[in-house]
Amino acid sequence: MSGAGARPVATRRRRAPKGQGDRLREEIVDAAELLLLQTGDQNAVSIRAVAEAVGVSPPAIYLHFADKTELILAVCQRHFATLDRVLDESAAGVTDPLECLRRRGRAYVSFGLENPEVYRILFMMRPTASPPEWLQARMLESPSFVHWMAIVEAALAGGAIRPAPARVVALGLWSAVHGLASLCIAKPDLFEADRDALIDYLLDTLLTGIAQ
Repeated sequence: MSGAGARPVATRRRRAPKGQGDRLREEIVDAAELLLLQTGDQNAVSIRAVAEAVGVSPPAIYLHFADKTELILAVCQRHFATLDRVLDESAAGVTDPLECLRRRGRAYVSFGLENPEVYRILFMMRPTASPPEWLQARMLESPSFVHWMAIVEAALAGGAIRPAPARVVALGLWSAVHGLASLCIAKPDLFEADRDALIDYLLDTLLTGIAQ
């Protein structure tokens, strides 16, 4: 990976033939994602920088995205899909709902630590920095949360955890693992030595507390 602030080499491209607008849109998202990962800072991802990386003029970006926020959130949508895949793989073949929640919880924190800037954008942006519909619909209707909710509902139905509203349980567990992931991202040196033990302790405490 290139050093912070590095940009992909820009090459001027010809106008995309008719019918290839979707391809250009993907190239724009690719470039924005690469810049985000290279710089580790969403503030460094400008419309002009993305246009230079793709080899188009800035107005061409606006044909596909209303503004920079919409472009950044398109990148995040990709990572929501990746998060869901990572969580599913972490608990593949596990039938016990509590163990499933444990593995998914650990995988969730690990995903945040391995993708800190992406995680900040997904879950730690100021409310005013994201469109209102993103804050609720995009998060609570994302596959990762829908699947998390389904596991909680199955655990409640099977008597594995104490009766409570499924949404409250799901949000409570998510809040806890999110809090730990956020702290470890914000203060990595503070938690580095005890991180793995802390993750296990948190999950043990949570799941013991809700178990039937």
